[in-house]
Amino acid sequence: MTGVHACGKGRRVIDSTIPDEETLEELLSQPSDGAIATLGRLAGDLVVLGVGGKMGPSLARMARRASQAAGVQRRIIGVARFTRPGLQDQLHSWGVETIACDLLDAAQVRRLPEAALVVAMTGMKFGATGQEALTWAMNAHVPALICEKYRTSRIVAFSTGNVYGMSPIRLGGSLETDPPQPVGEYSMSCLGRERIYEHCSRRDSIPLALLRLNYATEMRYGVLVDLAARIRAGQAVDLTMGHVNVIWQADANAMALCALEHVACPPLVLNLAGPELLSIRRLAEELGRRLDRPVRFTGHEADDAFLSNAQRAHRLFGYPRVGVEQMLRWVADWVGRDGPSLGKPTHFETRDGKF
Repeated sequence: MTGVHACGKGRRVIDSTIPDEETLEELLSQPSDGAIATLGRLAGDLVVLGVGGKMGPSLARMARRASQAAGVQRRIIGVARFTRPGLQDQLHSWGVETIACDLLDAAQVRRLPEAALVVAMTGMKFGATGQEALTWAMNAHVPALICEKYRTSRIVAFSTGNVYGMSPIRLGGSLETDPPQPVGEYSMSCLGRERIYEHCSRRDSIPLALLRLNYATEMRYGVLVDLAARIRAGQAVDLTMGHVNVIWQADANAMALCALEHVACPPLVLNLAGPELLSIRRLAEELGRRLDRPVRFTGHEADDAFLSNAQRAHRLFGYPRVGVEQMLRWVADWVGRDGPSLGKPTHFETRDGKF
């Protein structure tokens, strides 16, 4: 493992309103000093598997910008099925190459280009209930295909803090050393994903890092967006899942790029989350104040929730560049102006593991 570096330092972020999606995309892809330094020290091309998801496009663009800032020539290649119209053209405009590929097809995976660096963002969550077999295939079979193809690469793979199960509020969030206790098929399949990566890493000496994320947010999706949208629509906020972690998406992506320098065998496991344990009640009240809307609540706070303690990642990479106050300001302004949404609720309030 290499020495500690402050992934979150530098790269000043804007403090005012985010006027449009173009500005938002620029902000989401702004690399940290640590990401620039990491991609300056590492050699080889970078493949982003599952680039078509919510976080993938901005991570690929950030990798391109960080590499350019570091003066390193490399291919950034985004791989996905590309069902979203216009995404490939957008990535191309950012200097990211694209390859359409069904990652469940072993033959297609074998034909992907070689790369020294891999970020795996593949997975299935929403719609898992009723499609359990596909969920397991995406979350626990695809990793084996990835490791077979990229057994000589550095691999950073996204996972989820849901593998821990719910943690008592008083403990301040699950630690990487806590035993997983997944609830529901989605969470169990995510633990299966981790176990497959770990098996392949141990068997083939693949340097790997597993990133357990809770919860990335930007203006078009995330827990804060869900809360703001409900308040603006006059809907009650359920308090049963009374606490949450959030992290600015760009900070999560910057840390993922920095993690390429910290891969290990067996895999390094890191929680990616903000430093605060946040009250849903207080978040909703603050958003209501900023939106100038009354807030109605239902239910009562449970004494546990899906929570992660990310101190280990913060020691390696530094604290996130964007804090909760800034995110609340941006989200309230964006939702209050009826800004674009991805239309993908997080379902953070779900406690039975059915997504």
